[in-house]
Amino acid sequence: MEAKEKIESPGSFSLKKAERLCSKKVIDKLFAEGESFLAFPLKVVFKTTELPQSVLVQAGFTVSKKIFKRAVKRNRIKRLMREAYRLNKQMLPGLAEEQQMAVFFIFIGKELPSFAQVEKAMKKALYKLANSSTEEENKKA
Repeated sequence: MEAKEKIESPGSFSLKKAERLCSKKVIDKLFAEGESFLAFPLKVVFKTTELPQSVLVQAGFTVSKKIFKRAVKRNRIKRLMREAYRLNKQMLPGLAEEQQMAVFFIFIGKELPSFAQVEKAMKKALYKLANSSTEEENKKA
């Protein structure tokens, strides 16, 4: 049996392919068993789980097709969310060595936001996420 690869921490300001949530199995598990909270205009669904990649956190982003009919607007909002996450992901603490987390950010606002609005909501969401993951660690210990 091979030793598991060392899990990389989110130290840089990049958002690599390995840090994006793509696995259908993990996404289904996340929405079935995960916890959620609001940081308006973002809804955050998260779960500590085993990830297929050797990263601490994998993130996914989505915008409702029902609210924003045009793909151009949906893609713009997703780009804003990814950029805000990329710049602020270091707010998430270095989780326990073996603990990995899957996170999904869902935009639930009704209007096209500015980057400042998205970044403010993302910082608030990451702060709540960091606090909830530390509380979860304390319960286990």
